[in-house]
Amino acid sequence: MENIFLGLEMLARWDVMLALFVGSIGGVIIGAIPGVGPAVAIAILLPATFSLDPIVGLTMLLGIYGSSMYGGAIPAILINTPGTAVNALTSYDGYPMTENGEGHRALSLAYSASFWGGIFGILCLILLSPVLALIAPMFGSREIFLAAMLGIILVILAHRGQIFAAGMLAMFGIFLQTIGLDAVTYTQRYTFGYSFLSSGVNLIVVVLGLFALSQAFFLLTAPDNSPDAKPVKGRMSVGMRELMKHKRVATVASGFGVILGMIPGTGEFTAQFMSYTYAQKTSKDPEKFGKGSPEGLIASEAANNAVPAAAMIPLLALGIPGEALTAMMLSVFYVHNVIPGPQLFQNNIDLVYGLYFALIALNIIVMVFLLFSTNLLTKIIRVPTRFLGVMILILSFVGVYSLRNSLTDCMISAVFGVFGLILKRLNLPIVPIILGMVLGGIMEVKLRSAMPRLNSPLDMIDRPITFILFAIILLVLALHVRTLIKEYRAHEPIEDHDMHDSQTR
Repeated sequence: MENIFLGLEMLARWDVMLALFVGSIGGVIIGAIPGVGPAVAIAILLPATFSLDPIVGLTMLLGIYGSSMYGGAIPAILINTPGTAVNALTSYDGYPMTENGEGHRALSLAYSASFWGGIFGILCLILLSPVLALIAPMFGSREIFLAAMLGIILVILAHRGQIFAAGMLAMFGIFLQTIGLDAVTYTQRYTFGYSFLSSGVNLIVVVLGLFALSQAFFLLTAPDNSPDAKPVKGRMSVGMRELMKHKRVATVASGFGVILGMIPGTGEFTAQFMSYTYAQKTSKDPEKFGKGSPEGLIASEAANNAVPAAAMIPLLALGIPGEALTAMMLSVFYVHNVIPGPQLFQNNIDLVYGLYFALIALNIIVMVFLLFSTNLLTKIIRVPTRFLGVMILILSFVGVYSLRNSLTDCMISAVFGVFGLILKRLNLPIVPIILGMVLGGIMEVKLRSAMPRLNSPLDMIDRPITFILFAIILLVLALHVRTLIKEYRAHEPIEDHDMHDSQTR
């Protein structure tokens, strides 16, 4: 009870409430504008949050992260253009409902399912807190090293069809974090005599380049577009009553979101796909899916909104981010010398509970805001894309320069912006680079601190948790190899048959 009161007391501060309102409502607006997305907004705001208290900065970023998916459903449903990438599945059933004259019903269902998934995820996070507080101190250097390694492997394997590219980009991220002055031996690593590389490649400079500047370049080089969304008529409160008829689908979808949100590299897309598949297979009307099924809409929205709270579990308990947005939040912790992991629950439990209550409050704020402001947001959607590109470009360079008042940082960020644009044009993932930088840094530090206590390589896995993590790594790799062999065998007969036909001719 004392921890709960500490968390509520922290949330009641005026600066925390202001940050929560700005983040929550700003996140909805950012999510509703196609072409921006939470990653771009968080990247731009990161430098500004470093001067704020940890709870204030994190509350603002959490507000954007948690609420952007609510806003992203609006253009997905009304104009078949997802506001954020994770709302792509929402358009499958949301847009057909709009075409059938049920746009307000689709939006109301999306809001209600998002609220259900968000609250479900937070309740799971709160209930797991005592377990996390007990388990987290059992993680030493070896355990966190193996957990970070597992995270990188899962992130790479999550990019089906692009595993080689994702692996190379993750390795590139690990390489980037090694550049600069070694903190232990005080030797220069990969600086090639350039003094500006001695301090290393700043994570925020790379984040702003790969996410914000690359998106600005992408919008500026693409044809100008002003999406047109028509206002909707009808009450936005009817969705919750209809959601109650499909609460099984909403609960299972939220469960998928929580479970997969805790696993690095999987996140919203896998949770949505599994939830949508489950809803279709168990539905009485599976033929309606893709043509305006309320169950399909509920499954996708409940799953993706349960993920943000679940993604905080490995971040808070072990200090290991599962995807790019939590990796950005990790930098806010580090700047204020608040290190997520085993010690967080012992030394900063008020901050942990403050974040929990902030997550609950942001879902309530967003839900109330959307009930009365949906038609206002349909006007914001019409912002020309090139105007957005110019604004993102200006704000990104302001953010980079404000970090260290360095033009060199601006040039490095611009280079990564062009690199990010090339990756987007080639349809290659950006996230492995960021997670490679963050998790690679964690792995290096933890491996170095573990090495003096190791007499042989097997000592690395002589504890119960290290052995379990090592076994999971081997299992994940074995399952992936098994999948590759199955896919190869499935294609082999087809190729043999084609060759036989050609020889016969």
